[in-house]
Amino acid sequence: MDAGHGEATVLGPGDDAAIVAAPDGRSIISIDTQVQDQDFRLLWPNGYATTGADVGWKAAAQNLSDINAMGGTAVSLVVSLTLPPAVAVSWVEDFADGLVQAIKELGATRCSVAGGDLGRGREISVTVAVLGTLDGGTPVLRSGTRPGDVVALAGTVGRAAAGLALLESGPQVADLSPEQLDLIGNQSRPLPPLAAGPLAREAGATAMMDISDGLVRDGARLAAASAAVVDLDPESLWQLAGPLRPASDLLQVDPMAWVLGGGEDHGLLATFPADIQLPPGFTAIGSVQAVGARLPEGHNSTGVTIAGQPADSVGWDHFAH
Repeated sequence: MDAGHGEATVLGPGDDAAIVAAPDGRSIISIDTQVQDQDFRLLWPNGYATTGADVGWKAAAQNLSDINAMGGTAVSLVVSLTLPPAVAVSWVEDFADGLVQAIKELGATRCSVAGGDLGRGREISVTVAVLGTLDGGTPVLRSGTRPGDVVALAGTVGRAAAGLALLESGPQVADLSPEQLDLIGNQSRPLPPLAAGPLAREAGATAMMDISDGLVRDGARLAAASAAVVDLDPESLWQLAGPLRPASDLLQVDPMAWVLGGGEDHGLLATFPADIQLPPGFTAIGSVQAVGARLPEGHNSTGVTIAGQPADSVGWDHFAH
């Protein structure tokens, strides 16, 4: 694995620990884990075989996205990889290639792999911890939005969920169209918009978060943190549903369920003052309302609404059966 040394990595792999500089005086840190048969399958019901590169790419993408969601830039990451004895060395090499490929192709040009650890277990488990910098700026939290702000999206929603549905219940992978295979690609190799986070911070975003568990579930988290209501525009949502038609028509599924509840695209949900121009890559999809301002009688808690009506999708729950 040739990850190179980013500007923050003073000492990389080879010693007992890495040394990473923090020129800003602060470091953003996040950690995430993927477990075989919980977060990915080596062989899916439709015949798609997950490669080591797929797992490496996704491990990098979901962690880089968390730094992005704070308005930061990733500078270094470390990897812990637990493997059953039967896993081939070539799979591990492929994993390393996918990890580095994601860092480069997603645009995390200041990030490098500073080290890691290998262990033995009953299934494949990948944990990545990533460090980031704010370059002297102020972090964008979930709790800063205000009534009247514009709700905006960077990246995509619903596509990874559509890809997951094709993997789990669709026709054999050899029979899928290029558009359907692209949706599987969104599930196996998500594309977080890594340039968007720092741009949003610089533009004056009031709140922001990574959409990993679905637009409604994560939108409700942002709303609760700010004691507000996120009201989504139906027309904007239907535009997001359009690219999902190749899967929804095939599987006879309402694509709006994926738009509202599908996770793992790792887009950004952000809010901005209404009087500023949205930064490149962001599209307005709603507005922020005061608690009780748009909710029907009896629904006065924080949460997500669609044209003033409570949204009925709850999104992905990691601990549900």
